[in-house]
Amino acid sequence: MLKRWLNNRRLQISGYKLYGAVVDRARDPVYYTDHGVEDTVEGRFDMICLHLFILSCRLLAMGDRGQVLQRAAQEAMIADMDRSLREMGVGDLSVGKEVKKMGAAWFGRLAAYDMAVGSDAPLEALTDAIRRNVYREAETPHAAKLAAYVLAAIDALKNVSDEALSDAKLSLPAVGELVKD
Repeated sequence: MLKRWLNNRRLQISGYKLYGAVVDRARDPVYYTDHGVEDTVEGRFDMICLHLFILSCRLLAMGDRGQVLQRAAQEAMIADMDRSLREMGVGDLSVGKEVKKMGAAWFGRLAAYDMAVGSDAPLEALTDAIRRNVYREAETPHAAKLAAYVLAAIDALKNVSDEALSDAKLSLPAVGELVKD
């Protein structure tokens, strides 16, 4: 029983570390200053979702262990959203509803981005999905640049070993490293 508890605890720690890497990358000011993402709670949430999607693509390619790690990272995100809402002053009775909305938004984005990446024209489909979700339907050249970054980041993470991911040793590339204006 203690062994199972320790394994679950290690998994939870790995999930938080992976999620932390996602948040670190999503906080890069370049998205908000150079790529037109609104520097708001919603804009930051969208960037976290986009980067968690990038990570999820790589984790799911690992098989069963990756699925477990992806779930742990998602659980870390939900716990962080709960904590953040409470810090922002959302009442206890409303936090659950708001977290549920955010979870639904995450799974909706995950499905949209996954469908786009798996399409016959991933850059165009992902550009459209990002325009809808990150830029709220606004016409912007930044959506295509961000889509190109996502595809390049997914490709770059293929070079990260399963062991490094399992140990939550992850360094997501910065948008500036992959997409030049």
